[in-house]
Amino acid sequence: MSQRAGFVVNRILMPYLNEAMRAADEGVPLAVIDRVATDFGMPMGPIELADVVGLDVALHVGAILATAYARPQAKIIQSLVASKKLGKKSGEGFYVWQEGKAIKPHTTVAPPTDLQERLILSMLNESMAVLREQVVEDADLLDAAVIFGTGFAPFRGGPLQYARSLGAEAVTRTLEQLATRYGAHFQPDRGWRDGLLDGTR
Repeated sequence: MSQRAGFVVNRILMPYLNEAMRAADEGVPLAVIDRVATDFGMPMGPIELADVVGLDVALHVGAILATAYARPQAKIIQSLVASKKLGKKSGEGFYVWQEGKAIKPHTTVAPPTDLQERLILSMLNESMAVLREQVVEDADLLDAAVIFGTGFAPFRGGPLQYARSLGAEAVTRTLEQLATRYGAHFQPDRGWRDGLLDGTR
């Protein structure tokens, strides 16, 4: 087992949260981003989750991991924290919070067709990196940690089990397409091509 920057759950969660915030930077409505995630099976969307975690905490952890793994950070969270809008605990972050609930404006805007892939495959790709680096040696243990630690849609079996349902080739191909559109942070981890998903290496 090896040691790398960041707890496993934080390391896998932050690319997902950051990609959601990057979509917000691009102008995708917050409620649309969250709806895409809950439609996949997440118990709450990444924007609401960031508010619950605390935007100051998310910014701090995100900065550490962005430096460690040369990843871009979303800009919107920085301005919110600078304005003392820290999420649920301060009463306002991405959303206004009343009586413990996020007030989400109604919108009929359709999500970008690849938004769900951006969000979910960011977690899958980071999960593969963690497995390849032997930070966690067992794929099933990693899946369990992500389900219980982040709320990853339980019925999908965890990020690596979900990746198996798609197939390593399909995951790799989609990540390559996302890298072309959105940047090098979507470059497929080499573990996909090395047979790690099915334990064939």
